[in-house]
Amino acid sequence: MIQVGDKLPEATFTTSGNPHEAGACALPKPQTTSQVFAGKTVVLFAVPGAFTPTCHLQHLPGFVKHFGDFKAKGVDTVACLATNDIFVLDAWGKHEKAGDILFLADGSAEFIKKAGLELDLTARGMGVRSKRFALIAKDGVVTYLGVGELDVSGAEVVLSKL
Repeated sequence: MIQVGDKLPEATFTTSGNPHEAGACALPKPQTTSQVFAGKTVVLFAVPGAFTPTCHLQHLPGFVKHFGDFKAKGVDTVACLATNDIFVLDAWGKHEKAGDILFLADGSAEFIKKAGLELDLTARGMGVRSKRFALIAKDGVVTYLGVGELDVSGAEVVLSKL
């Protein structure tokens, strides 16, 4: 598993080319780890799945609520990663009025596996997912990593680490 001080693994995510176009399906747009993280301070939080109970009702809403606070502390990008496809993530972001949070689809779990943060939920019919976590990365290097429930990965905790 990645640790504080590690460089994030290179992978390709899918993002939406039209995240603010209400009622429209996502326009898939690939972005690499380097494109998302290089030269920036990024807060990345990951959820096992869009529209799942804790992710939907507690995890994402905290980052939406505190988005301005992250920006005020010098964060360039707040991103949400899940092993869903971009169409699901884009619909989730639009449904939740997530504003400028960048949704990163890691549908094949490429990034998650390279980072050692995968969660095998095959027995529950969900396949390989991401563990719940949040991290702060500066120029692609991890400066904070909280793996687990909201007491280490929630918006307020991450905000306190900046």
